[in-house]
Amino acid sequence: MKRVFNTLALAIGLASVGTAGAADLEGTLKKVAENGSITIGHRETSIPFSYYDANQKPIGYSIDICTRIVDAVKAKLKRDDIQVKYLPVTSATRIPLMANGTIDLECASTSNTPDRQKQVAFSVTTFVTGNRFISLKSADLKTVDDLKGKTVASTSGTANIRQANELNEARNLGMKVVPVKEHAEGFLMVDTGRAAAFIMDDILLYGLAANAKDPSRYQVSGESLSIEPYAIMLRRDDPQFKTVVDDTIKALYASGEFEQLYKRWYQSELPPKGINLNVEMSDALKRVVAKPTDSGDVADYQ
Repeated sequence: MKRVFNTLALAIGLASVGTAGAADLEGTLKKVAENGSITIGHRETSIPFSYYDANQKPIGYSIDICTRIVDAVKAKLKRDDIQVKYLPVTSATRIPLMANGTIDLECASTSNTPDRQKQVAFSVTTFVTGNRFISLKSADLKTVDDLKGKTVASTSGTANIRQANELNEARNLGMKVVPVKEHAEGFLMVDTGRAAAFIMDDILLYGLAANAKDPSRYQVSGESLSIEPYAIMLRRDDPQFKTVVDDTIKALYASGEFEQLYKRWYQSELPPKGINLNVEMSDALKRVVAKPTDSGDVADYQ
């Protein structure tokens, strides 16, 4: 399978580069060629998108996609010696580190939004999720209105915490919204009773619950606050690099091999603990696969 994906990435890279030489390179591709390396920003606990395995190696759905992008970059530059460096990022640091050139790709669980497009760029969408909350089943919290007057957590620097604050004000809920640095910290607040709920993208909530000692203690809300399209983040105003990124993902979709990638991360046992999320591909994601888009407008996914 790896050989097939590498062949696919090679074909994409060669198609993109043509006979272009080093003098024709711009932006990120020029930076990578000059430095001899490409830096991937990743998350530590965003199961199954980007997280550590038992050996503290970054793995996940988004990491796999970015591995194929790196193969395409190597093919475009005709450089097998390009080194891949990994740098952990948080919701608060990912955009600044992209903008200042520290990372070249952010391969995790980042929502493509119109506001963020003013600072960074995004690939075509790689996943579609919803903003919900997780709580203890014993608390019997099912809707946002059930959170009235309670302490809730959400990760700093995310669209989720912004939506939580906006909803809190619009509905006069009187919630105390506590920002946390990482998703695992927010989940721990629920687990220890310091927060009634943790508001985050539903696919990440399913991963946190499945990875807990007793997954049956938790429930994810049926009510969704919003739709969130995920994508690979890159620098703005870099069309040459974005073409390589987008073409690699589009080829993955068109090849039919994307279904195998999806099954690996959403319908199979995940390392290191062997959990299985058992999440069916949503109709919204199926539409993206059939017709890729880099839109940050949630209306385009409904």
